[in-house]
Amino acid sequence: MKKSTKTKKMKKEVSITVKDLRIRYRGLKKFSIKKSLLKMKTGRFEIFEALKGVSFEVEKGKILGIVGKNGSGKSTLLRSIAGIFSPDTGSIDLHGNTISLLSIGVGFQPALTGYENIFLSGMLLGFSEEQVKEKLDDIIEFSELGDFIYSPVKTYSSGMYSKLAFSITAILETDIMLIDEVLSVGDIQFKAKSYAKMKELIDDENRTVVIVSHSTATLRELCDEILWLHEGNIKMQGDCDEVLDKYQEFMESDAKKREEAKQKEEEELAKAIKKQNKKSA
Repeated sequence: MKKSTKTKKMKKEVSITVKDLRIRYRGLKKFSIKKSLLKMKTGRFEIFEALKGVSFEVEKGKILGIVGKNGSGKSTLLRSIAGIFSPDTGSIDLHGNTISLLSIGVGFQPALTGYENIFLSGMLLGFSEEQVKEKLDDIIEFSELGDFIYSPVKTYSSGMYSKLAFSITAILETDIMLIDEVLSVGDIQFKAKSYAKMKELIDDENRTVVIVSHSTATLRELCDEILWLHEGNIKMQGDCDEVLDKYQEFMESDAKKREEAKQKEEEELAKAIKKQNKKSA
């Protein structure tokens, strides 16, 4: 359920301001890696621009959903807001708010135990050791890991890893929560519990949330607004239903084009094989 509409204020309070954000990656061009190691010549690299001048604001207490096909820059945007990636140009202002990123594969040291990673993650989020200790039992209980909490994280299954990551972020509450495709983690029972906990956190009108998800149903239910990223640019931003309807229409059209292209390629291959067989006969 979405947060109730609040009384309009004379001046809106903003939690996140992103201005002209550009993030670039430098990668190897397609050529022999063996040769590249022997001859590290200039000109062997190409620049990929993941975000191309993205600008937007998120009001305090709002829930912003982010959609876009794979490679559109969604996770890069979340990681830059979280401070993991530094902008090449542009700026990100969190207006003094504390922030956490809930994303599988981010933030844990594999050689450390789950117990140790709780403290590490907590302090990276800006909490003191004492503050983490106060929430420690709640985190362990919510994670349902039992004695595995004292085992190295590298021995965890993906489900166990997800449970711990979710539990830390959910129990150590921050002003801003960034959620990257992890609203459904663990077994069915844990999924229901984690979803209920997430809705509880989201319903706090002082907490600002940014969610990346491919589940349009989840975004329609939870979000106040949707931002659609496409190839590093903002293609559309606004009302949930309006943006998601356009996005789904685009994705269906894109999938149809890809299927038609694949079918055409298969037909051309079949013709080529048939032609070759005739020559060989």
